[in-house]
Amino acid sequence: MKEFEYVITDEVGIHARPAGMLVNTVKPFESEVTIEKGGKSANAARLMALMGLGVKCGDTIKVTINGADEEAAAAALQKFLTENL
Repeated sequence: MKEFEYVITDEVGIHARPAGMLVNTVKPFESEVTIEKGGKSANAARLMALMGLGVKCGDTIKVTINGADEEAAAAALQKFLTENL
């Protein structure tokens, strides 16, 4: 299992467009990816669940990756978050 935290720097937070891009980043991997904020968590492959977290600019999210390809998934997610959120 891999875990890391990330502080959202996008001024709008996780809204529809980046949430959709995040789902597309996660889908090719076998590993289960969970994003947690403020005690609530969501499967990163589910768009509405991600948007339901209400992640805003300045919020810290915790990303948990568990599965066969977790190393590659973690690297891809860190790159995505740094470039887009």
